[in-house]
Amino acid sequence: MTEQKRAPRSGGRTTERGTRRGVRSDPRQFPTEGSAALRPKERTGVVAAGGPQLKVAPPPPVTGPRVPFVALILVLVVGGVLGILVVNTKIAENAFQIERLKESGAALNIQQQQLEQEIAKAQAPGNLTAQARKLGMVSGGDPAYIRLQDGKIIGIPKPGSGAPSVTSDQGR
Repeated sequence: MTEQKRAPRSGGRTTERGTRRGVRSDPRQFPTEGSAALRPKERTGVVAAGGPQLKVAPPPPVTGPRVPFVALILVLVVGGVLGILVVNTKIAENAFQIERLKESGAALNIQQQQLEQEIAKAQAPGNLTAQARKLGMVSGGDPAYIRLQDGKIIGIPKPGSGAPSVTSDQGR
């Protein structure tokens, strides 16, 4: 009784199982179908032709040097803590400097307001007249005008009249 040939699996070959023409098959025959194709049959106590069977050794354990890694982590942690301390110190210093600058800015604003008040007092008409008399100036009469289109003089120009002030330098 012979078995029917099976359809090959993904590139595998098919063979008839059992014996051929009454001759026993080779004891070293390899299976040719399935996931065990071309792998020798395992037999207990018999060494396959060509020497002992080879097995895949497990990979060697991966052990890296731990001391440099631990030192690196410690350096990173200590460096991070020191960096944070430096940043916090600089922030505190800048906060004090900002406070000092705000105070000096407020003082300068007050001084500016005082100076503007002094300028406004000095520009008052009464103060300008007094300062002009102190310098020896006298009040002028009606002014004369020049019309720019034709150059005609409108009005009669007259020199200023009045006595100089007692405090002026011209009265000596």
